[in-house]
Amino acid sequence: MIALSPVTLEGYGVRLEPLSSAHQDALAAAVADGRLWELWFTAVPEPQRTDVYIADALSGQQAGHMLPWAVKELTTGAIVGSTRYHDIAPRIDRVEIGYTWYAASWQRSHVNTACKLLLLAHAFEAVGCKVVGLRTDNFNFASQRAIEALGARKDGVIRHHQARRDGTVRDSVMYSILASEWPDVKRHLSTRLARHGRGT
Repeated sequence: MIALSPVTLEGYGVRLEPLSSAHQDALAAAVADGRLWELWFTAVPEPQRTDVYIADALSGQQAGHMLPWAVKELTTGAIVGSTRYHDIAPRIDRVEIGYTWYAASWQRSHVNTACKLLLLAHAFEAVGCKVVGLRTDNFNFASQRAIEALGARKDGVIRHHQARRDGTVRDSVMYSILASEWPDVKRHLSTRLARHGRGT
């Protein structure tokens, strides 16, 4: 049965720092880069509500079903977003990766691939997960493409699954990576990062 605790993960030009209230101002600046909260199909907070966002994430951590991080880009030293494990299911050795967002100027850079490689490696190699899931809104086509580009397999769509911030209800597109698939996914992601000069 898996057990998780806060940990710093670093490599490929990024550092995942355990999320804390000390990240509030930096996250507010990151979310303002691109006015990300205006995307109705995401759960990105408004700048003035990053304190609530952090508190909710830490409450989930305390309850044992979330483990959140702030994402630092190491060449600039800037906090550029956030991500987390969620829906942690210790009895079946499963976590999901989600609640992921990045400042607009760092989207389509090395950051997402680097973060996913760190999170997947930690889940499979350190924690001992048998499967890692990912999910996204059925209207978040960019997220779907990004998840598929990682090498995750599409499991299906759960209809009328989860409330959005605006009160509407989304369909969730579900993906997963099995432990047996991880070596090929790792090789794929490492190759992508090497092409960006981010091999370590």
